[in-house]
Amino acid sequence: MRAETRHQLKEDRFSKAAIGAAEKTVHWTVEHQSKLILAAVVVLVVAAIGVGGWYYMNSLDQKASAEFSVATRTLETPVRPTGMPPQPGFDSFASAKERATAARKQFQAILDKYPHTRTADMARYFVGLTSSQMEDYPSAERDLQDAANASNQDLAGLGRFALASVYRAENKDAQAIDLYKQLIDKPTMTVSKVTAQLELAQFYQNRQKPDEAKRIYDQIQKENPSSEAASIAQQRVSQFK
Repeated sequence: MRAETRHQLKEDRFSKAAIGAAEKTVHWTVEHQSKLILAAVVVLVVAAIGVGGWYYMNSLDQKASAEFSVATRTLETPVRPTGMPPQPGFDSFASAKERATAARKQFQAILDKYPHTRTADMARYFVGLTSSQMEDYPSAERDLQDAANASNQDLAGLGRFALASVYRAENKDAQAIDLYKQLIDKPTMTVSKVTAQLELAQFYQNRQKPDEAKRIYDQIQKENPSSEAASIAQQRVSQFK
């Protein structure tokens, strides 16, 4: 029972860190819905990893998991308002970039020391996310490409979605569009079809391609009537008028 409790606490910490990191990295278009989607599916990803862990419970993976928990807690550490000095007894960072730098170092250490563990697969994804937060796009692209090619399709979905965001930041529009279309055609538990559709539509809207954006928004409303996604799509279409 104690082992199950520890396992659940680990999942909760991971879920919170994953959601926070993704929100700071990926261009979400449906804020509340995407939080709920990612919160639910990340737990599924961790559960899948946890199940595998029962068959891989050796000292190496346990050590990797312990260090992973420390790294995710770093991502949860608050960022101080501009000009506020550190407060004694309370951990904080001066900026999101400083926090990402510290976390990336920790996730990278897991990759270096435990490269063949299941924990390392998720660590690589977080190395990519934190690299993106630091605006180190070449490094982010490399690690997120690895995550996007993972055998675990839920992890691969997260990797593709985050990689598309990096491509957008680099103005590699064709590559970003291709990844969104892949996720629309083959959604995963971590990135639903409607989430990818909303991101692609928002991308077209930002690139001053209202016809392409409207086509996707109309499709969302048709396929998801009376949903929050449909409401968001309708609101965005009204901006074209």
